[in-house]
Amino acid sequence: MHRANTAFALAMSPMGHQSFGWLLKGAPKDKLAQKFLAAASVKSYNSAAAEPFLNGASSNYVEQMYNAWLQDPTSVHTSWDAYFRSNTYMAPPSLAPVQRHTVPITQYMGGSSAVAQIGQPDEKTIDDHLAVQAIIRSYQSRGHLAADVDPLGILNQEVSNSRDGVKRRANEAVLRQHHWFSVGEHDMERKFKLPSTTFIGGDQPALSLREILSRLEDVYCNKIGVEFMFINSLEQCNWIRKRFETPGVMNLTAEEKRLILARLTRATGFEAFLAKKYSSEKRFGLEGCEIMIPAMKQLIDVSTDLGVESIIMGMPHRGRLNTLANVCRKPLHQIFTQFAGLEAADDGSGDVKYHLGTYIERLNRVTNKNIRLAVVANPSHLEAVDPVVQGKTRAEQFYRGDGEGRKVMSILIHGDAAFCGQGVVYETMHLSDLPDYTTHGTIHVVCNNQIGFTTDPRFSRSSPYCTDVARVVNAPIFHVNADDPEAVMHVCKVAAEWRATFHKDVVIDLVGYRRNGHNEIDEPMFTQPLMYQKIRKHKNGLQLYAEKLIAEGTVTAEDVKSVADKYDKICEEAFELAKKETHIKYKDWLDSPWSGFFEGKDPLKVSPTGVREETLVHIGNRFSSPPPNAAEFQIHRGLMRVLAARKEMVDKRIADWALGEAMAFGSLLKEGIHVRLSGQDVERGTFSHRHHVLHHQLVDKATYTPLCHLYPDQAPYSVSNSSLSEYAVLGFEHGYSMTNPNALVLWEAQFGDFANTAQCIIDQFISCGQAKWVRQSGLVMLLPHGMEGMGPEHSSARLERFLQMSSDDPDYFPPESDEFAIRQLHDINWIVANCSTPANYFHILRRQIALPFRKPLIMMTPKSLLRHPEAKSSFDEMTEETEFQRVISEKGSAADNAGSVKKLIFCTGRVYYDLAKSRAEKKLENDIAIARIEQISPFPFDLVKNECEKYKNAELVWAQEEHKNQGAWSYIEPRFMTALNSSRDLSYIGRACGASTATGSKAQHNKELTNLLNDAMEI
Repeated sequence: MHRANTAFALAMSPMGHQSFGWLLKGAPKDKLAQKFLAAASVKSYNSAAAEPFLNGASSNYVEQMYNAWLQDPTSVHTSWDAYFRSNTYMAPPSLAPVQRHTVPITQYMGGSSAVAQIGQPDEKTIDDHLAVQAIIRSYQSRGHLAADVDPLGILNQEVSNSRDGVKRRANEAVLRQHHWFSVGEHDMERKFKLPSTTFIGGDQPALSLREILSRLEDVYCNKIGVEFMFINSLEQCNWIRKRFETPGVMNLTAEEKRLILARLTRATGFEAFLAKKYSSEKRFGLEGCEIMIPAMKQLIDVSTDLGVESIIMGMPHRGRLNTLANVCRKPLHQIFTQFAGLEAADDGSGDVKYHLGTYIERLNRVTNKNIRLAVVANPSHLEAVDPVVQGKTRAEQFYRGDGEGRKVMSILIHGDAAFCGQGVVYETMHLSDLPDYTTHGTIHVVCNNQIGFTTDPRFSRSSPYCTDVARVVNAPIFHVNADDPEAVMHVCKVAAEWRATFHKDVVIDLVGYRRNGHNEIDEPMFTQPLMYQKIRKHKNGLQLYAEKLIAEGTVTAEDVKSVADKYDKICEEAFELAKKETHIKYKDWLDSPWSGFFEGKDPLKVSPTGVREETLVHIGNRFSSPPPNAAEFQIHRGLMRVLAARKEMVDKRIADWALGEAMAFGSLLKEGIHVRLSGQDVERGTFSHRHHVLHHQLVDKATYTPLCHLYPDQAPYSVSNSSLSEYAVLGFEHGYSMTNPNALVLWEAQFGDFANTAQCIIDQFISCGQAKWVRQSGLVMLLPHGMEGMGPEHSSARLERFLQMSSDDPDYFPPESDEFAIRQLHDINWIVANCSTPANYFHILRRQIALPFRKPLIMMTPKSLLRHPEAKSSFDEMTEETEFQRVISEKGSAADNAGSVKKLIFCTGRVYYDLAKSRAEKKLENDIAIARIEQISPFPFDLVKNECEKYKNAELVWAQEEHKNQGAWSYIEPRFMTALNSSRDLSYIGRACGASTATGSKAQHNKELTNLLNDAMEI
């Protein structure tokens, strides 16, 4: 029985299961001892000092060891020393001297008769202690379910318990069921030893049951609901417990409370001022959740104090103007100017005020440190900005050498309905821990209005919380009542410290309400009458907090009024200043200005894109060589053949697609330009053509990237297989591309068709970012495209969609001049190309950096042409004095006798090789000329006109492999007419209109291709 008593003491000790495994050997088989041993997860414990006991030594052995330890702790084995120091051992009353280092176990057992009489607990005492531990864990695990986090009390309405008819708060029965622990009022004063997994005792190792329950209720069922027990790290769980359970941890000084009041006054005052001055304008105000502004400032204060120098933020429209005004401290008159209905002073169409971003560098007055704040512009597609912010943050960390995210961090603001409803949130979350995409922790703040537009949460999600998506990445979630500013500040402090400590995501669920409708002119009573009856009667957060501080004597009513009046005066002065503005300056709203990039450059002069042959050969040789330690680094035998074939091409001074791409990347790296290639399977390439990363066949994670070892002083090269995501990853790379103009950032789709799942990023950011937000990007999208019998989802990158969104006028032929081509590029929103040669691909990639501005490049890339014997280029086409060819003219015999050519076929992309092969088979080289339009948009009016004039007697046709209602036809046909001044007709050759992009039948595909070629060769 004594061993059972010792086992119990050990089980209750902070050392837990690590300290009593040695009792298993030779332990008695009585049920009580077995119960003790089963109460903990016992692991083996090897102690030389325990061996005599384990071998059946005297039952007094432990007492003897204890007495020796009392005299001299160093006289016993360290394992005994640790055990006795844990304050859990109690010798039999008749033998034990007065203990100097322990608290009598009878105190922990509540003075039970069994302990008092024989010095060992009875079975009920053991059950009670185990039950107390279960209760503590229950509160930690499920306390958030009963927490008072809803200011309106809607979430915590009383419900009837079907079993006992008692009314109680939702989930209360789940949390507070103590039927396994039968206690009466007399038991509430019994003391129980606290386990090592709670901090509610502070310095006290034991508390009465009444105090335990009271403290647990206060920590877990008050204004904060802490959701964290799903995290699979004991260290992280204990870290969170300590910051919420430690007594007094949430106490604030009077000065801290006054700061909260001042910030809350400004947030509330800003919304009130806008409501007064612009009552009929949409502004998507924060009323009902104004505490978000002090919360943001608290996050920034704590993070700045912990070393962060730059914070990049993304948020939806609600609360954006308040954030710009009171978090970023953007000049108020610039914000008020947006309400004046003025014309834009900059190029572009602009955007509504609550979509715009900004960039501010300022002094943080709390920490007295400089901080850079950027709010990224975004559209009404609420969560679309999330990955853009992450990419921008990752890029800034990269260029600063901030490999752990200590200086640069991101904060994302979400709406509750969007956070759980938009799939891009999940996609972005899953980037959070990927080595090439992590930003080392993001703080997510959910501005929880408990409503999505007009949809009740009960009909907008299936999960208990809108934040449940964050559980998949083990992010702790802190639900907090927005009407308790002090609780909000504590949660924000913990969140910022968590991010700085563990560099992982964390979520703050700021539960408030929306005082007005979706916008200020909506009527919310149409759809939420009961909710808004409560809201109409509910005091705002500032009133409630001011009353609290006045009641406790921290401030006076005069203090509250003085702070409010002071801010109102600031707003009035800015309002008057805004009246003097005559235009909206969108350049004031840039979220990351490229300092010095545009200065001193001729906007219509492009740098050369050709390079010296020696450079091409050097890059080619390195790219085709195995690792230097090839004898030790074993690569796949198939790759040895690939490298040998590359070396042979280099020796012959020709390049296929993969080699041409590598030489474009390598030459830019040589010039100090960072290159980042990202997407699904880009390291190898979907079609096994690229092989930029070589893998050791016998050692896991041992790799070699040749393009990282071209020159000792080259720029870094990043090639990264992404998660199986298009939406988030394309958004991420777009954000990355906005940070530094002197970098080539590329995203490749596994197949071009798959870009359609990233359509929001394409439509709302890439195609129109410059027009809406004066925000340039040089991002390159590589989209494998070609009708090759692979079915409807592996054929078309939807070329027609990109062309339809191009902003050049089909009826306008720009004035011809030497600057025609670059002026077109300057004026267009993006570039759409379908190159047919490695050399042209080489040049267009390098041109992205050579341009004096930045435009996105949409590239239709090949599949079968990657290995096509004719799709190769000589090094002579990439050396100095060569450049990108917008149109590749006919080079064969037809060009020498243009006057007698009967048909001139224009086409783009891979279909050229089918047409050329069919022409050769039918021996029509003298009768048919084929011209390739490589850059489709902006349209090469001048070169098309010249080509047509060259073949004056030829029939003009456009041949494409896509269906007539797809591909380039709808785009090029009116532009051809403009180029020719409608003097000649242009006929269409290709597939008829179709609903699907391609047939799934190989036989049908071949039949359609044969018909296309026959029609094209008919003269």
